[in-house]
Amino acid sequence: MTQEQVNIAQAAHIWSFSADGPRGNTGIQAEQLNECPNLMLACQACHKLIDEDKLGERYSVAVLHRMKEEHERRIEIATSIAPERMSQIVHFGANVGEQSSPLRWEMTAQALFPGRYPATSKAIDLGMINSTFRDHDDTFWSIETNNLVRLFRSRIGERLQDHDLGHMSIFAFAPQPLLVLLGGLLSDIPDVEVFQLHREPRQTWTWPEEDLQPQIPFVREPMDKSGTPALVLSISGTITTDRVSPLLTGPVSIWELTVPTPNNDVIKTRAQLGAFRSQLRQALDRIKATHGQNTRLHIFPAVPLSVAVEIGRVRSPKAEMPWRLYDQNNAQAGFIRVLDFPEALSK
Repeated sequence: MTQEQVNIAQAAHIWSFSADGPRGNTGIQAEQLNECPNLMLACQACHKLIDEDKLGERYSVAVLHRMKEEHERRIEIATSIAPERMSQIVHFGANVGEQSSPLRWEMTAQALFPGRYPATSKAIDLGMINSTFRDHDDTFWSIETNNLVRLFRSRIGERLQDHDLGHMSIFAFAPQPLLVLLGGLLSDIPDVEVFQLHREPRQTWTWPEEDLQPQIPFVREPMDKSGTPALVLSISGTITTDRVSPLLTGPVSIWELTVPTPNNDVIKTRAQLGAFRSQLRQALDRIKATHGQNTRLHIFPAVPLSVAVEIGRVRSPKAEMPWRLYDQNNAQAGFIRVLDFPEALSK
């Protein structure tokens, strides 16, 4: 309630300080009772709970020693990481349809270990708190865009200019165009890692440890390159031509970046996310060389969260074509135009 930081730890004895205390101390040397191997830190409530178990039926000496050893092992791993492995956690959440953001510190902080650890005890939050706006509301895009740009500049942009931020870990859950905007604000200059929300076999932000065989993205070029350029990103789902062409005037040249089997859980490894960045850069360069740097590129994304952020980070502020982003909106039965770049970056 007060947001004060206080120390609520108490030194609890495993073997009791007195012979008739909980768990006793028969056979233990008196000088050993207050040494570190016999002490563990506990809050007042847990200390009381442990000592009320007079006979040690639930919290026996063996159980308490095991708890202490497991906790010390975790702390040893965390504190052995060099200071340069610290990372500032950044959260950005916005409502996706009727879904609210699943961002929670407990889940995102855990995803950093064992390679990194949180630089602070709180995330930098770029989202609107308890927002009731939905992506089919008329004012949703302007409100969310302005809020993201404003909070990014005040909470991250100024600190980047002052060289006050080291590595950042990005956790984002929002409609895809807003994630692209976040990536554009970040750019690819700061030291950043973007995390992916994995849904199977359980929801987690932690990268899977097993050796997976990821799907590699590839580009399909149009036969006729004389029309209005459109880039379709069929990564988490397939976008068919009939969903794109009616939204553009005249002939359309549709470029597609896709994978063999698009699905929501397609991004499984950091290396796979890196492969997507590489393929996207090549595709954008090829489209720009074909259609010209000043021609507007219309982008239709169906991508995982991390990919959407990386789309924005890949964009070169000075050398890229102007972009127009569309969002699949179920309430409006199809894609709708939502954001223009670079205009959205300068709100």
